[in-house]
Amino acid sequence: MNYTELTAAIKEYTENDEATFVSQIPTFVQQAEESINRVVLIPELRKNVTANVAANDRFLGRPSDFLAPFSIAVVDSSSDYHFLLNKDVNFIREAYPAKATSGLPKYYAEFDGDFTSTGSNGHFILGPTPDVAYEVQLHYYYDPPSIVTSTTSWLGDNAEVALLYGSLIQAYTFMKGDLETMAQYTEKYQNAMNSLTVLGEGRLKRDSYRSEPRIEM
Repeated sequence: MNYTELTAAIKEYTENDEATFVSQIPTFVQQAEESINRVVLIPELRKNVTANVAANDRFLGRPSDFLAPFSIAVVDSSSDYHFLLNKDVNFIREAYPAKATSGLPKYYAEFDGDFTSTGSNGHFILGPTPDVAYEVQLHYYYDPPSIVTSTTSWLGDNAEVALLYGSLIQAYTFMKGDLETMAQYTEKYQNAMNSLTVLGEGRLKRDSYRSEPRIEM
């Protein structure tokens, strides 16, 4: 299902082609996409990027489209991969209270969010502080381009029921529609989401090296 087909389906299901309503359809769809992508982290929506962390710098910047981590690996001078354990910031602070404590990093945590005082996309904190410069590979879930702007998307091609009914829920909320129809849309959406969850279940709670082969680029 592409965006043109999705728009037509929303108007047909709601029997509403009033101008103000139609102008809000992009918002309905983007809200549905956000809801789906925050609940189910689908394996196909992952990226692998390489960055560098400097010696004595325990912070690593996050990509602009970052949503959630899958794994972080530090590559040493022998090109060996060392996958870091995902911990809470407090754990790293307690384990390495002195910033000067350095070595090959063993742990990482999400230090801050998207909206920081420097206007960056947020950072990871590593522990211990890197003793030398390292190459770092980040495998992460990302916010994919919306079907609204790209006309097609993974959700539109592979999870069109969830995308359609998620959009209809937003549209019907805007219309202040009757509760019976809303309940029907919600049930179909939940059924679609339950099926979709099978693809991404547990991805946030484990690092790739625990269950899958490491990826070397």
